This record gives sequence, C-alpha cells and structure tokens, in this order.
Amino acid sequence: MLGLLSVLFTAAALFGWLSERVLKVPQTIGSMGLTVFASVALILLSGVDPALHQWALGVVGQVDLRVLILHGGLGLLLFAGAFLLNLDVLRCEKLPVGMLAVFATLLSTAGVATLAFYTLPLLGLRVSWIEAMLFGALISPTDPIAVLEMLQRVGVDKEIEAQLAGESLFNDGVGAVLFLAVLGMAEGRQITLGHTAALLIVQAGGGLLLGVALAWLASEMMRRVDRYQVEILITLALALGGYAVADRLHLSAPLEAVAAGLALRQFNSKHTHREISHEDLERFWTLVDEVQNAILFVVLGLEVLAIDFTRKSFFVGSAAIVIVSVARVVSVVAVMAAVRLMQPRLRTSLLALSWGGLRGGLSIALALSVPVAAGQHWILATTYLVVVFSVIVQGGSLNAVMKWKRPRLESKLAV
Repeated sequence: MLGLLSVLFTAAALFGWLSERVLKVPQTIGSMGLTVFASVALILLSGVDPALHQWALGVVGQVDLRVLILHGGLGLLLFAGAFLLNLDVLRCEKLPVGMLAVFATLLSTAGVATLAFYTLPLLGLRVSWIEAMLFGALISPTDPIAVLEMLQRVGVDKEIEAQLAGESLFNDGVGAVLFLAVLGMAEGRQITLGHTAALLIVQAGGGLLLGVALAWLASEMMRRVDRYQVEILITLALALGGYAVADRLHLSAPLEAVAAGLALRQFNSKHTHREISHEDLERFWTLVDEVQNAILFVVLGLEVLAIDFTRKSFFVGSAAIVIVSVARVVSVVAVMAAVRLMQPRLRTSLLALSWGGLRGGLSIALALSVPVAAGQHWILATTYLVVVFSVIVQGGSLNAVMKWKRPRLESKLAV
C-alpha cells in the first residue's frame, strides 16, 4: 500500500508540475493526459522490457477503481464540491438545475441507448437493448468531479456555473437508480417503471433527508467547540460517515453527500465567525478537493493499462463520442426550452451546458460494475474513451470555445 501511494503521489506531483511549468495546461487535464501517454508508452515498451510493463500492471492491479470511487473518495469529493458552492446563486437556479438533473438525464439515457443500439452494429459490434441501456444510464449523468474541477478555472457566468455544477451534483442519484434498475433487468429480475420510480423516490429522498439531518447535528456540534481542528474532524466524519451510513441503508449515498455539504454550509452561515471557523474550513476542503482530484485523474490515466483495447474499440469509442455528444445537446435543448417557458428571463448558455457536461471517473466505476455477460468488455473500453475525450478535449477547450462564441451567446442566449 505504501508503494502504491508513493507512486500515485509522485506521479501526481511530477505531472502536475509539468502541466503548470512546461505544458501550461490545467493540472488535472495535464496529469491525466501525461498519465495516459506514459501508460501507452509502457505498453509499447513491453516488447523491449516486459518486466517494466508487468510492474506497472501490478501497481494498477492494486487499485480497485470501482471501490475507490463508489465506496471511497466519491463521498469526500461530492461533499467538498457541494460545501464550496455559492448557495445564493444555486438557490436562484434551482428550477433549471432540477430539470437538468432529472429530465436531461432521462432523455440522454434514452437517446444514447437508442442511437447505440441502431448505430454500433453498423461497426460490427453486436449490441443488445439491455447493453445499450446500461451504457446510456452510466454515461448520461455528468460527472461532478470533472465538472467542478473545470468550473474552477473556466470563466463562465455565475448563473451558468451554478446550472452546470448543480446538475452534476444532483443527477448522479437519478443516473445511479436508472443504472441499478437496468442492471437488475440484465440479471433477470423483473423491474417495472413503477418500481424504478419508487426506488428513485425512496433512495433519492432518503439520501437527501439523511444528509440534511446529519449536517444539522454536525453544525450544532461545531458551534459548541472553540477549536478549528475539531471542527474539521467533524466535517470529515460527516463526509465519510454520512456517505457510509447512506450506503449501508441502501439510500443514495452521492445525494446524501451533496445534501450534507450544502446543508452544512447553510446551517453554518447562521453562526458567527467566533462560533465556527469558516475560513479554516473552506481552506481545508479546497485543499482536499484539489489533492483528491489530482490523484484521481492520475488513477484514471493508469487505467489504460488494465483495459483490453482492440482496433474495433477505437472505432466504437469514436462513434460513442458522437452519440453521447448528440444526445447531450438534444436533451439540454429540450429541457432548457421547457424551463424558459416557465422562466422567460432565464440567463443560460446552451453551448456551455452541452459542451461542459463532462464525464469522468464515476462512469468508469459504473462500467466496472457491468457483468461480463452484459457486455462489460465493450462498455468499459468505450466508456474510457468517452471519458478521456470528455476530460481532455471538452474540459480543456470550453474556455476557448466560450470566448470565441461569447458575443453571439450574449445576444442570442441571454435575455
């Protein structure tokens, strides 16, 4: 374990330094890109020095990405992202956030599944409807980790930032329930629409209520102690313990973490700086967020060593990138058109919402949960290629795209 941690932190530090000092690109994008490049180089060098490649595979083999994300770091990352959000702006954007989180995810899932089912067989890949639905459910939710990291460095209006960030934090619960429902069908269980809706209400609602309740308790405990180190420990207990409790109770652990972060920020705002160390807490969670992101994107880059790619994988992955992008644009346009009927003066950007809806480690973790008999091989390889494109190309270009389109967007999309 010590060897694994030393490799991950050394790679994150080295690639982060190269990203900032040499490449002049955002740290997480540079780290992931350099890790992917290094992993591919190790694969190519395996014929010259097989021992080096085997050593790298041994390192990657120690990391269970599904467990690391779904039952480890996701709680901390979601809590940190929610805790650091601007609540006032998010509150004003609650309608588009809610509509995007629920209906855009549903529309995108259906769109990706339909396009994949009818398109991918043209490339020689046999795809069942269940496999197409699994892929649609795991790739449609935007990844909060990737989106929040991108928003820290991209200059978009605060309203658009709140819409993207809020959607990415809340649509995981919808996507997870859809994925579990389709997974149950793949395993032979009878799943009805009513059962799925009830599951969504119970898991999502229960997770949200649990997060708010635990946040209130944590805030009251923090108010009664005059030591910022203890306050930080309480927030860590809330982020990790609350997520674990929700997971144990089969509630939506991601939504519990989001609700806990948002609620704690709200409860703490009612207390003075003498009662709660606001600045120390914010600095701590900003640091946790940045360090975890750096490590996670290095791990994602290393996963290329563990995935069995073929020539067909790259053709299917390229087609999937187009499919996912088209489904995202259609779902965003449809949902925001409905929102504007209710809020005609809404300020938004269809381009930012479409191109900025990044996919990340959460999609890969869900892909690892797909049974082999349900198409795990092609789903995992395809998901990885979509994620790499999303993080590096979309995440790296959004700022330039927004600057290029800003004059036109301000005249046509802002009212």
